[in-house]
Order: sequence, then structure tokens, then C-alpha cells
Amino acid sequence: MSCEKRIEKALSNGVVLPLSRHSKYVVFGDCHRGTGNMSDNFMRNQHLYFAALDHYFREGYYYLELGDGEELWENRSLMRIQDIHSNVYEKFECFRQKNRFCKIYGNHDMELKKELPESIILQNREGGKNLCIIHGHQADFFNSVCWRLSRFLVRYLWKPLEQFGVNDPTSAARNYRKVHRYEKCMAETAAQKEIYLLAGHSHRPHLMEQELYINAGSCVHPWGITVVEIENMRLSLAKWFMGTRNDRTLYVEREVLQGEVPIT
Repeated sequence: MSCEKRIEKALSNGVVLPLSRHSKYVVFGDCHRGTGNMSDNFMRNQHLYFAALDHYFREGYYYLELGDGEELWENRSLMRIQDIHSNVYEKFECFRQKNRFCKIYGNHDMELKKELPESIILQNREGGKNLCIIHGHQADFFNSVCWRLSRFLVRYLWKPLEQFGVNDPTSAARNYRKVHRYEKCMAETAAQKEIYLLAGHSHRPHLMEQELYINAGSCVHPWGITVVEIENMRLSLAKWFMGTRNDRTLYVEREVLQGEVPIT
């Protein structure tokens, strides 16, 4: 099955939500929440993530998570992850109580596929293109079709080697050739289907005017986290990071990297 066919299949198994000028969505990708050990890449940005969560909750945004929220290739216990990052899951419950929460699964949390949908379809009520959200592993043969083998290699080979600075060459986030093939497949599929296709997986944020492929980036960048904001039928790519005031005190800062791209 080609990557286009795998994406098409994913889009047929999605949750449909409305998209209009009154909609306010924020899309987080690739959090990779772990168990608080040396391999938990989420730990270094957890304070930024929680500050962003608090902001979007107060501002009335609907929280969307596009997969790889939990790192279940390196860790076996979801309960342990939820216990370590209990403040995050308590905030999730606040979003749920307001009916403003939806998440899908990716390749690193494929074990949750019985509980979670594979995609989110934001159905355009203003007459334009739909905005479709998938994790993106569907465009990556090794991490979709061969995900069990990939999980085995990550769990027993690359996880120990990562502590010595050896990167996983099978990861789309760390292999530039794979990134370019991945982005080409996503862009071509979006153009062919005439939809906006928003994903993660590669950890490389991307938003350009007049382009239909969008990437939310990830929450495990060494310099911060990135998200895609959807408000008033416009897309913005925002970055959350630590800023420094003149008196040398630190604070959490939000910066728009690319903004006000209209959804047409």
C-alpha cells in the first residue's frame, strides 16, 4: 500500500469537528511524554508545555493532539507516564469537562489505537477546504507498516545508544533524507486531495502561505515547543520558549513564527 493510500485510509477513520470563523483550535504534536528518566525528552520542556496549556485553556481554545503524545516505544506502562506527568493529565481533564479535547494516536503510541481515532477532520463550514489532521507516520513505511520492528529497535537498541549520543537513523525526525521524502509525500497528497494536511512525526515545524501541507513541529525541541493555532479561519505557527528580562529573570515567552495564514 502506497503512502497516499495509507493517508487516505487514516482520513476515513477520523473524528469530524466543525471549522468556522468562531473556531479556536490549538494543535500540539509529538510530546513523547515518558517516565521522567534520562530518556524522557519531554521533561526538559514540561514547564513550557504546561504554561502553554494554561494559556490556551484560559483563552478558550480547543486542545488537539496529533499523536505520539505518550512515548510507549521506550516505555511499557501508560499508567506510569500518567503518574509522572499527573499535572498534564489533570489539565486534560479540565479541557474534557469543557468538551474541548481530542487526541489521535501516532506510531509511538500505536498501542492506543483501540481507544483513539487515527485522524481529525476539521470540516470547513465557510465553503473552503477541510483541514485534516493525522500524525504522519502513514507516509513513513518503516514506522507504519513495520512499526513493531521499529518499536523493537527503539526499545532495545537505540534507547540505550541514545544516552551516548547515537541518533536513531530510522526516525523521520533525525534522518534528513527521510524528512524530505516524508514532506514530499504529504505535500503531494494534500494537493491531490485539495485539503489542508496538518501533521507531526518529522518534528520539523512548517507553515507557508499557499501551501497545503502543515507541520506542528514537536514539544521536544532543545529550544522549546511549537504549536499550530487556528483562529478566525487563520493559521499561525507559534513557539514557546524561555525568555530573559533586563533584570536577568526568566519567563515563558510565546512568539509567532509564521502567522495569519488564511484558510481558503
